[in-house]
Amino acid sequence: MKRTAMMGQLNEKHAGQTVTLQGWINRRRDLGGLIFIELRDRSGLVQVQVEPDSAAFAEADKLRGEYVAEIEGIYQMRPEAQRKGGAADFEVIASRVKVLNAAKTPAFELDKGDSVAEDIRLKFRYLDLRRPEMQRNLMLRSKAVASVTRFLDAEGFIAVETPMLTKSTPEGARDFLVPSRLNPGEFYALPQSPQLFKQLLMIAGFDRYYQLARCFRDEDLRADRQPDFTQLDMELSFVEQEDVLELQERLLAAVFRDVLDVELPLPFPRLSYFEAMDKYGSDKPDLRFDSAFVDVTDLFAGGAFQAFASAGSVKVIAAPELTRKQIDELERVAKQHGAKGLAWLKRDGDGFTGGISKFVGDQAAELMSRTGVAAGGTLLFAAGDWQKAVTALGAVRLALRDLFGLAAGGQFHVSWVTEFPQLEYDEDNARWTYMHHPFTAPHLDDIGLFGTERQGEIRAQAYDLVLNGFEIGGGSIRIHDPAVQEKMFAAIGFTPEEAHAQFGFFLDALAAGTPPHGGIAWGFDRLLMVMAGAQSIREVIAFPKNNRGADLMALAPAAVDAAQLAEVGVQVAARVEVE
Repeated sequence: MKRTAMMGQLNEKHAGQTVTLQGWINRRRDLGGLIFIELRDRSGLVQVQVEPDSAAFAEADKLRGEYVAEIEGIYQMRPEAQRKGGAADFEVIASRVKVLNAAKTPAFELDKGDSVAEDIRLKFRYLDLRRPEMQRNLMLRSKAVASVTRFLDAEGFIAVETPMLTKSTPEGARDFLVPSRLNPGEFYALPQSPQLFKQLLMIAGFDRYYQLARCFRDEDLRADRQPDFTQLDMELSFVEQEDVLELQERLLAAVFRDVLDVELPLPFPRLSYFEAMDKYGSDKPDLRFDSAFVDVTDLFAGGAFQAFASAGSVKVIAAPELTRKQIDELERVAKQHGAKGLAWLKRDGDGFTGGISKFVGDQAAELMSRTGVAAGGTLLFAAGDWQKAVTALGAVRLALRDLFGLAAGGQFHVSWVTEFPQLEYDEDNARWTYMHHPFTAPHLDDIGLFGTERQGEIRAQAYDLVLNGFEIGGGSIRIHDPAVQEKMFAAIGFTPEEAHAQFGFFLDALAAGTPPHGGIAWGFDRLLMVMAGAQSIREVIAFPKNNRGADLMALAPAAVDAAQLAEVGVQVAARVEVE
C-alpha cells in the first residue's frame, strides 16, 4: 500500500484522516496493555498507539527495534496534557500493522551512537547512517550540492566530467596507480585534481566550467583528509584575480544562506601570505578570535638575553593566566613545531615575574603597552628564524584557542589569504619547488626574477579561501603564456626535454591560443564538516575510510588472487618501508 506521507510531512491538515506510514521501529514500549511505537524515517518520528482490543495488536506485539513496518491508523492530536507544540502533539491510533521485514539485534544502540567507537560505527555504517545526526549531515550535503549547482548554472557555468584514469607525473608521488591490462607494465593514475583538464577546457573555449570532482591522494590521513574526496572545481576564462574572488564570495554566501540560513558578511577580509604568517603563524588563520602576535625583536636586540639578542625574529602572544603545567604543555606544542623552547612572563602589577623576567627591565612598560597583557596574564615568546618562530607560535595560538574556548559560539569567519610565494626552497632535496602547483601564474612584475638569485621573492597570483582556520578552497590565475610556463618548469629543475616528456601535450595546447584564465577548487567535504559543526569529514561522507585508509564495512583494501594479478601483469613484492 502506498504511504500517505513521510513522517516529517504530516501536519495538522492530516488530523482526523486515516494515514498509511512506512519506516523503522525506533522504539517500542508496553504500558498498561497498550503498545507505544515510535516509527522513524529520515524526515522524523511519529508516535503510534496500539490499543489492546485493536485488530493490529497481535502483529504490533511482534515488532522490535529496527524492524521495518507499515502502519495504518487515524492521525489525531494527543491528549492536551501531553502536548508541547509542533508535530509531537500528534499521534497515530493504529488499526493495522504489517511487518515488512524483521531485523536482527543492531550491533549498537543508535541513540547512543556518539559514544560508540568509530571503527564499530564504520563497520556497520548502514546502521550508523540511520542516526538522525548522520542523516542531517548528508541532507545538508545534498542541499549544498543543489545550491552550488543552482548558482553556477545561473552564472553560465558548464558542468563537464574529466577523466578518472590519467597519467602519473614526476610530482605524483602520492598517486593511486591502476595497472592497464591492455598495456602490460603500464599504469594509469587516479587524479589528485582535474587541474590540466580544466585548463584544457579553457583552451577549448568552454569559458566557464565546474565539476563536483572525485579526487584521490595516497597520503597520511587526518580528521580533515580522506584518500578519496570531493572537490568543487571551477575554472573561468578572461578573468583577473578580483573576478574570481568576487564570484566565490557570492557563491559561498549563497550556499550558507540556502543551507544554514546564515548571512555571511561581504566582502571577505583579505590578508597577504606574509601578513597571515607574521600575525597568526598560519596561512589558514582562525580569525574567530584575535590574539595576534606582536613583534618585539627590537626590544631585545643586543640585550642580555642571548637567545633573543641575536634572533632574527622575536614574537610574543598575550594569553590569559596560565599554570606552570599549562605553560609546559604549550612549550611541548611549540617544540613539536620547530621551536627550541617557549619563553614566558607573567604580569604582576606593573612588572613581570617568572620565566625570563630577570632579563626584562626597562622593556617592561613597553611590553605591556604593545601587548595589552592583562593583570595576571601571561606573555609567550618564540624566537629565531622568522619562519620557525611564527610557525611555532601559531601552533601555540591554536592550543590557547582550544584551552580557553576562544573561538566558541558557533560563528563562521571567512577570509582570503593572497600573494603566496611562487616558489619555496626544498632543503631536503636542495632545489626549488612550487608552493601551489607549477601552473600558477606569477605576478607580471616578478616574471623577470625567474632564474635569478631573487626568484624566491616571486609572488604568485594565488589565493586560499579560509573558514574558521580550515583551508576550504585554493586557486590561482594560471599561466597562459607558453614561454612563462617554460620558465616556471626551469625554475623547479625541469630541463626542456623533461618538461616536454611529461607535459608536452599541455605545452602544445598552450601554444594553440590560450585565453587568460583562473580558477579554484573547494575542499567540499571539509567545507561541509565546518558547516555541520562536525569534528571530522568522515561525519559528512556517506561511506568514508577510517584513519588508516581502510573501509571496515566493505573490507577494502584487500588482496586479490594470483589470476587477477597475472592478467594485469603485476607481481606483489615483499613490503618495503619507504621513509
